[in-house]
Amino acid sequence: MAAPPTIDPFRYRAVLGRYPTGVTVVTAIDEQSAADGTVTRQPIGTTVNSFTSISLDPPLVLIAVGGERTIHPVIAAGGRFAVNILDEESTDLSDCFAGAPSRLPRTAFCNAAYAEGAGGLPILDAALAYVICDLERVIEAGDHTLYLGRIVDLGARESDAWPLLYFRGRYLHIEHAETAELLGKPDAT
Repeated sequence: MAAPPTIDPFRYRAVLGRYPTGVTVVTAIDEQSAADGTVTRQPIGTTVNSFTSISLDPPLVLIAVGGERTIHPVIAAGGRFAVNILDEESTDLSDCFAGAPSRLPRTAFCNAAYAEGAGGLPILDAALAYVICDLERVIEAGDHTLYLGRIVDLGARESDAWPLLYFRGRYLHIEHAETAELLGKPDAT
């Protein structure tokens, strides 16, 4: 068997960056028990654009989280996570949770406003929609970890906001869709 070709990482990003993705923040709760028996619960999150629906029956989604992200042991210990689909006004939140330069303060949870969803998982106020998942399977894949989650709760906010998109290394806004007729199947009600 021949050795696989070497792929230049810059070319890889340039080529695959031409595929637009949605932007999400994956959240979990870091629960720590102290020697005195007290338990602290801290929200944790990271920006993820590798998110996809996998199956309707059972309801499964997949996220890919970079190996350097500190959320890994928290998802493993808690066995669940939430995926918050950001709206296009949430670029600062996306940048902050990604560790990129941001106008938001570098606090543990980027000063993000949130409510607790099922299992106490953080659901961001800026989320256009969310899914809460129990961890089904973990797959190590190169420099990322794939988490397959079974949806246990989901919701969407009533809003005319558009999702935050990422394309060719920058955020993309859906301007044409705001003024043009949308083609294809209508939304299910």
